[in-house]
Amino acid sequence: MPKILVIAPPSKDPTPILHDCGFSDLTLKRDLPAKGESQELPPDIIILNEGLTTRKGLQQLDKAFPAVPKVVLSAKENKRLSFVRERPLSDLLVNPECEELMESIKRLQYEKRLLAENLSLRKEGAALCRLTELFDEISRMLMNSDDLDDIVSRIMNRIKSAVGARGWAILLRDDTSNELYLMQASAKRSKRSRRGRLKIGAGIAGWVVEKGKPVIVNDVREDGRFLAGMDGYPGVDTKSVLTVPVGDKERMLGVIELINKRAAGGFTDDDLSLVTRLSGLVATAINLTSIHQKMAELAITDDLTKLFNSRYLQRTLDMEVERCKRYKTSVSLIFMDIDYFKNINDRYGHLVGSKVLVEVGQLLLSKLRSVDIVARYGGDEFVIVLPQTFPKYATRIAERLRKTISSTVFLKKEGYSIRLTASFGVASYPETAGSKEDLMRLADEAMYNVKYQTRDGVYAII
Repeated sequence: MPKILVIAPPSKDPTPILHDCGFSDLTLKRDLPAKGESQELPPDIIILNEGLTTRKGLQQLDKAFPAVPKVVLSAKENKRLSFVRERPLSDLLVNPECEELMESIKRLQYEKRLLAENLSLRKEGAALCRLTELFDEISRMLMNSDDLDDIVSRIMNRIKSAVGARGWAILLRDDTSNELYLMQASAKRSKRSRRGRLKIGAGIAGWVVEKGKPVIVNDVREDGRFLAGMDGYPGVDTKSVLTVPVGDKERMLGVIELINKRAAGGFTDDDLSLVTRLSGLVATAINLTSIHQKMAELAITDDLTKLFNSRYLQRTLDMEVERCKRYKTSVSLIFMDIDYFKNINDRYGHLVGSKVLVEVGQLLLSKLRSVDIVARYGGDEFVIVLPQTFPKYATRIAERLRKTISSTVFLKKEGYSIRLTASFGVASYPETAGSKEDLMRLADEAMYNVKYQTRDGVYAII
């Protein structure tokens, strides 16, 4: 059973009712937590009396208990409290029966899990976008030079900059002697150092090749594996190293070493992850095909709008349909197409048209929940995924977006006064669609139903 924090005055104490509904892990407070008040472990759900419910009060609760769902109990329908249902992770119930209360708590807990997963995906997407940009940049280096040493040096300097290291070195494996030798470094080394060889298993670099595992050593004085002649620069005070294997289990090519993190605290796990992923570019510096394949796998966003692209949309819909099957809920899909967009390109040019698309995408994001997914489907068409949203609510959302777009002046800051309208189509799984493919087809058909008739409208397949 969920751990519930009940906030209500003595005269409105709902804990007896909650006990009757089977909830046992209850904590009762008479008032909202004071500003700056230290809190215990957060509850799973907060149940709040209507008399204590204000916008400011809920904001105060959000600060004290971030990402904790809230249920407001009211004795009667109250327009003053209508804003509660518009907030994420919040619900307003009027004299609820036990079944309705349980269903609300279950739904909010699911929405919380969905929000956490979506935030994780967004974080992953941001990291992948950063990687994609680096792949693009490094790919251009590879295409513009035939000098392998120059390519590797430029790639490593870019990685060094991204991580915030002071230097780098690449040690390659000699399969004949099973030793490591210095291929290249960002600082000049002595001839003796360049001729030096390192046995596999010796030094931090040799250990990484032997184990096939990356490692961070933020204080080399405390690590017995460190060899100053090979793991750092001769004559330089080496304090920290990040060492990553280059290659795979079948053929280990060598290691990348990043040396001396500029920022206090040393190298981080994020640095390690970034270098590990980019190490493939060093291993495949002469193989553009492999690089482009990696870029394609990492690219999940639209180049222009930075919204999710069709590949990510397909992945999301697969996941949401599976969730619907498991939790017996719904997912709705909105197809949106800008009306007469060609006229904007013809009148103002494609550069302005592209800027309009970017602004439209940001406007959509600002009007939707953080759990919703917005993707550019192609041209001036956008697709919006609404998890755990029933058809009638999806239709309302589409209508709200339609009004927002038609009332917005685009590119105003750039001296334009461009007005738009858009056509919307709505479909839902499992109410109107039996599969992901049906969902996309029906939403697309619904949108074109508007496009070929009135435009500036919403058509929902119910």
